[in-house]
Amino acid sequence: MRVLHTSDWHLGRTLHGVDLLDHQAAYLDHLVELTRTEGVGAVLVAGDVYDRAVPPVEAVVLLSETLARLAEHATVVVTPGNHDSAARLGFGAAIMRDRIQVRTRVAGLAEPVVLPDDAGDLLVYALPYLDPDVVRRELSGDDTTGPAPAPLPRSHEAVVGAAMARVRRDLATRVDAAARSGRPRPRAVVMAHAFVVGGEPSESERDIRVGGVDHVPAGMFAGIDYVALGHLHGPQQVGGVDGSALRYSGSPLAYSFSEQHHRKSTVLLDLGSGQGSGTVEPELVPAPVPRRLADVTGTLEDLLGAAGEPHLDDWLRVTVTDAHRPADLYRRVKERFAHALVIQHRPPERTSDRVGATVVTSANDPLQVAAEFVVHVTGMEPTDAELAVLRRAYEQVTAGERSA
Repeated sequence: MRVLHTSDWHLGRTLHGVDLLDHQAAYLDHLVELTRTEGVGAVLVAGDVYDRAVPPVEAVVLLSETLARLAEHATVVVTPGNHDSAARLGFGAAIMRDRIQVRTRVAGLAEPVVLPDDAGDLLVYALPYLDPDVVRRELSGDDTTGPAPAPLPRSHEAVVGAAMARVRRDLATRVDAAARSGRPRPRAVVMAHAFVVGGEPSESERDIRVGGVDHVPAGMFAGIDYVALGHLHGPQQVGGVDGSALRYSGSPLAYSFSEQHHRKSTVLLDLGSGQGSGTVEPELVPAPVPRRLADVTGTLEDLLGAAGEPHLDDWLRVTVTDAHRPADLYRRVKERFAHALVIQHRPPERTSDRVGATVVTSANDPLQVAAEFVVHVTGMEPTDAELAVLRRAYEQVTAGERSA
């Protein structure tokens, strides 16, 4: 069975105010074509399909059209991430065609999507994002006849561990049934949206810590043939144990400047008969890059000259290092770089500058503290006119406090 693993589309997201929907649509066109030309049997989308719980209408339309196009060539399995609303993403899942499987219910996480082929069944256990505060009671026990069990500990490790215990019970039953009937051992894939120990985060993932803990040990997935992970935006493999292969597909686009050096991709892999040996060898298919992200740093004169020439079409974070803030800085940079998203002035540090934060106490002169802040921000001593403004502001505040 040939499988495509992708995640973290974040449909509807913007980048410093720039709408990315056209660029996301270009990636999805690429994904549909890849599915068609590579003979893919299953497309796994491991969460954060949308960027927020209530996505814009254009993002909903794009997802609907994309799922319909993918389903012409393969079975599509979709799970929600921490950015999605599981209820909204899963609306209508019960009446969708068989080749579109949207799995959002915790109660059904141990019921795999069964994909038969010549090598035997491929079992896809699609875990929705498991928020400990929401699911730790539901996952605390399977006995519905006795007294309600105590909720699980408030951690991602606890709820994912309980979910995987249910998955393993179901998988063991199916493996035994296949052995008794002489059929090939079924291969098992788990889709999960989580922060697995060993993964390398970037700046654009939403924090999922609960009680200060967000990590899930890789050993939770021991013995699973392939674990299709979502949440972290950098494509990477995470160390598995007992024959399991764990991988983040990463996001298809860079969603922050911390991701500018990522090689965005989609995971293409073949799961053959009787896998279980840790020999899954995925191919990373490069994703299209509609526009690069880059940092440029230097004096304004340099950046307006030859140093800026290679970056005219890039999305940029521009850092100007002149000792004094140049006049009309924003306008001049935007005229040079139409796609500059962040423009900042950062003068070189002077040897006389104090290292670390200034500790302000009642012994400090408030006007002197304000003047030092001006120097820190602008790199220049405040002028007499600026000092006069600071003085008037301070006097007005203290006069108001006296009259209160």
